[in-house]
Amino acid sequence: MKKIELEIVALSHSITQSHSYAVVLGEVGGIRRLPIVIGGFEAQAIAVALEKMNPSRPLTHDLMKTLCQSFAINLKEIVINNLVDGIFFSQLVCQRDNEIIEIDSRTSDAIALAIRFDCSIFTYDFILDSAGLVIEEQDQDKPAGSASSSKEEKKKAEPKSPAVSASLTNADLSKHSLKELNDMLQKFIEKEDYERAIAVRDEIGRRKKQS
Repeated sequence: MKKIELEIVALSHSITQSHSYAVVLGEVGGIRRLPIVIGGFEAQAIAVALEKMNPSRPLTHDLMKTLCQSFAINLKEIVINNLVDGIFFSQLVCQRDNEIIEIDSRTSDAIALAIRFDCSIFTYDFILDSAGLVIEEQDQDKPAGSASSSKEEKKKAEPKSPAVSASLTNADLSKHSLKELNDMLQKFIEKEDYERAIAVRDEIGRRKKQS
């Protein structure tokens, strides 16, 4: 299978759960996004590396990098290679001399290490198709000065979306039509509310399977 390269585009705090975050990976050169819900400790490990902070004592992932370097092991890339019941599975692709070693890993740990080793993150089409979100392309031909006015026109023209609670449940979503769900999905993506976007995406996928 062809691998698709991803990059980290956001690390957002969950609106519905105080100790949850979403790391959002974007398709390099594409419009698909892959949001992955992670815990607070995992988010901290990723944020520290993204911000290039230097803790007084090494964090777990910093220690792992030091151990690898001490034994001449290099992390070449990570691959998010499977998705089962909403859980992402990943592999660390390591190299020692001419030997390639693949190690199973939690995806949050794999991403935290990928940042520290400055290596590529990959996944496959079937994962993006089943768990990814598509960002609608913006009109690039309009002059910059017309951005606010076009937004206002769009706001006036579009129908009001149904009210949505801060915490989405299957019962909440089942009340809405497929068109309403698709509209909600795009609004949540635009607001970077990725956790609720995931819930709506899953409901859309469930209905498509039933039809």
